[in-house]
Amino acid sequence: MIQFLSAFTVFLMLHSIPAIPNIRLRIIGSIGKRVYITAYSIASLAALVWLFSAALALDYIPLWELRPWHAAVTFVLAPVGCFLVLAGLMSANPLSISIRSTELADAVVRITRHPVQWGFALWALGHVIANGDLRSLLLFGGLGLFALAGIPMAERRARKYLGNDWDIHAAQTSIWPLVAFVSGVRPKSDAALVAAAVATSALVAWLLLAGGHAMLFGADPISVFG
Repeated sequence: MIQFLSAFTVFLMLHSIPAIPNIRLRIIGSIGKRVYITAYSIASLAALVWLFSAALALDYIPLWELRPWHAAVTFVLAPVGCFLVLAGLMSANPLSISIRSTELADAVVRITRHPVQWGFALWALGHVIANGDLRSLLLFGGLGLFALAGIPMAERRARKYLGNDWDIHAAQTSIWPLVAFVSGVRPKSDAALVAAAVATSALVAWLLLAGGHAMLFGADPISVFG
């Protein structure tokens, strides 16, 4: 448990401290943007591998009896979550997390202005339901809560960044997924959404049909229906 808590603490710090603009800009100013992105990507991957390894080393303590419908829920939530994460990262979005810098917002913000955070949360929730044990609750539940906890910070940062333009952007979206459509906002598609859908389909096919999930994590999700 100590190793898991240590890994989770490092993971949280690694993703929290650089999110503070002043700190991130100082680091980039010292080592350059390309070196920063490369080093941060390597460190993030290493921290994630350590976190999963530490979680798998914990004792398996079941919390509820698993049923086939638990896995079925995950087969819905996990792909939707992956799609939102990929679409959010690839889309222009001044309202939240994105790898593209622009003041214009792409179509994904009509689903929610925080697709990356919601995507991780849905993916994590699906894995908590399907595993039903304490270590999965700690790992995936912790990751999901961390993702959702980043939404208020993203809101404050976007309001400050956009200033008077905030209301214009916010009128076409919502914090909660799909709520903007209820308010009369029309769905829209663009290249980023199509690319995310294609990438998600390929990823899910590899993980489930080509044995990718079993290779990486030692578990075949399809087997629950066998």
